[in-house]
Amino acid sequence: MGERLFGTPEVKPYAISLHPIGRFGTPMEIAEAVVWMSSDRASFMTGQYLVLAGGFLAGPNPPS
Repeated sequence: MGERLFGTPEVKPYAISLHPIGRFGTPMEIAEAVVWMSSDRASFMTGQYLVLAGGFLAGPNPPS
């Protein structure tokens, strides 16, 4: 989704610079989290949010 919104050559470097991890997440990374949350290995986890934002929501990161 990020690639569609921010993937143009003019916007992509700026959008990536806002993420401390330095890149967009991949669909597989999101899918792996969903699979884990749906598995028995997450059976003790209740009522939580799992934020997959590459550090974007952790705080301000001025563009370089």
